Amino acid sequence: MRRTAFVAGGLFLLTAIAHSQVSAQTAEVELLSSQGKTVGRATLTQQQGGVRISLQAWKLSPGPHGFHIHAVGKCDPPDFTSAGGHFNPDGKKHGLKNPAGAHAGDLSNLVVGPDRTVSAEVIVSQVTLELGKNSLFGREGSALVIHAAPDDDTTDPAGNAGARVACGVISSK
Repeated sequence: MRRTAFVAGGLFLLTAIAHSQVSAQTAEVELLSSQGKTVGRATLTQQQGGVRISLQAWKLSPGPHGFHIHAVGKCDPPDFTSAGGHFNPDGKKHGLKNPAGAHAGDLSNLVVGPDRTVSAEVIVSQVTLELGKNSLFGREGSALVIHAAPDDDTTDPAGNAGARVACGVISSK
């Protein structure tokens, strides 16, 4: 009888450990400029309620910039169009202010300071680093993209955010 309880307890412990490892999943991103130079880094961490993105970037023009998760894990310079459109597994319209709902990859604008740097942290509730339809590690992967202009949060499909000035493939740690 004790042996059965020990085995059951051991299975519960292994299940808890496995769940803990999945919940602590992280991803790293190196953001590159159109010239192929590193201009930022981000860490994505799976947590309850979504994915936390912690970003540090530099050598960007001061002011607001569109910031999105794109649907393809490719960042071919100089224009980064290889990253595809915004990550949108639910087929929504673009824009955080859109009454029909936003793309899962629509994020708030970044505001770069006069020193040409930005530090930001955002929680994205519509994506995951785990298995599933909204996984950033899906068949084509995904990428983080910083645009030249601010996103207007309404215009479909990309918010008039302009050229892609930095891009980084989201890859597991």
